[in-house]
Amino acid sequence: MSWIALKMLMGDRAKFLGLIFGVTFATLLMTQQISIFVGIIKRTASQIVDVRDADIWVMDNKVRYIDEVPGLPDMDLHRVRGVRGVAWAVRLYKGQVRARLPDGNFRNLILFGLDDATLVGAPKEMLAGDLADLRRPDAVIIDKAGYEYMWPGEPWVLGRELELNDRRAVLVGVCKASAPFTTLPILYTRYSSASGFVPKERHLMTFIMAQPEEGHTSSEVCRRIEAQTELQALTRDEFFGKTVRYFLSSTGIPVNFGITIGLGFIVGAAITGQTFYLFTIENLKQFGALKAMGVSNLRLIGMILTQGLVVGLLGYGIGLGLTAAFFEATSGITHLAGLYMTFDAAIGVGAAVLVIIMLTALLSIRRVLVLEPAVVFR
Repeated sequence: MSWIALKMLMGDRAKFLGLIFGVTFATLLMTQQISIFVGIIKRTASQIVDVRDADIWVMDNKVRYIDEVPGLPDMDLHRVRGVRGVAWAVRLYKGQVRARLPDGNFRNLILFGLDDATLVGAPKEMLAGDLADLRRPDAVIIDKAGYEYMWPGEPWVLGRELELNDRRAVLVGVCKASAPFTTLPILYTRYSSASGFVPKERHLMTFIMAQPEEGHTSSEVCRRIEAQTELQALTRDEFFGKTVRYFLSSTGIPVNFGITIGLGFIVGAAITGQTFYLFTIENLKQFGALKAMGVSNLRLIGMILTQGLVVGLLGYGIGLGLTAAFFEATSGITHLAGLYMTFDAAIGVGAAVLVIIMLTALLSIRRVLVLEPAVVFR
């Protein structure tokens, strides 16, 4: 009976292709938008992920996310170092500065000031130059996307000079870094240099990076730091989650993407449902003939479900293929780097497509179940 169901399904090529197109469109739209949404949300905390040298972030106890951080007094660094279970702790500066280029143009930058002795938080992959060159006077390293943003179309040239807070900064390297949420260039320098590159503030240190001793978990040490210093101490994963939750709850990103994803589901369900229902109506005589020959309702339900699953699998597979092709084609574009089709998106959309197919099949099954076999003789 499955063979007969497939012959009926493919008998009308136009409707068969229309069914596949509906599922393909829904799959493509939903998978693409979910993957982009996940990628953009991860960018909000990408700088947290890039710092792999330390497991613990210590900050003011009112901090809500990584880009809203007041300065800490230098004494807090010594207080954190004195907590039991802390192997070491170093300071880190993160903020935004404005750079003047030699041609007079201005660019806003994200500036990281790394501990002079350890360079904790430094980029792990250098594309040009050497990380050791960061110890030179006024040296800075920029990320690849930032270099292309500031000097579009130009080859990598080390030794370029910038002006930060009326001070000279010399480019000594180009690195690879995760794309930030605001797509601003990322600049790395030593903490002592950062103190001159930013406007004078009472407290410059924004974060304290710490590592637990062996035998102590990061969460355990975080709780001790909070109890002893009244600062906020979070593990890398906790701080990542806190930043992501802030953007999910305080911006319109989830709503906008949710509307698009919902429209993809509705349009896909409408196109597939209407086409499949019309297909069933046009084949009522064939179903009636099968009923007249003694085919049970259960067998007919199996035939309709087989037709629906074939359409769903073909449309879903083509849709995933088109989504993967889209992200592969755009992987070389700097501003879209890091966006890819996620496994969770593929699984979630697969479940949505299954729901679309089941709802569509139920409409058709209802008409077939109430069908009188005598309709074939009219």
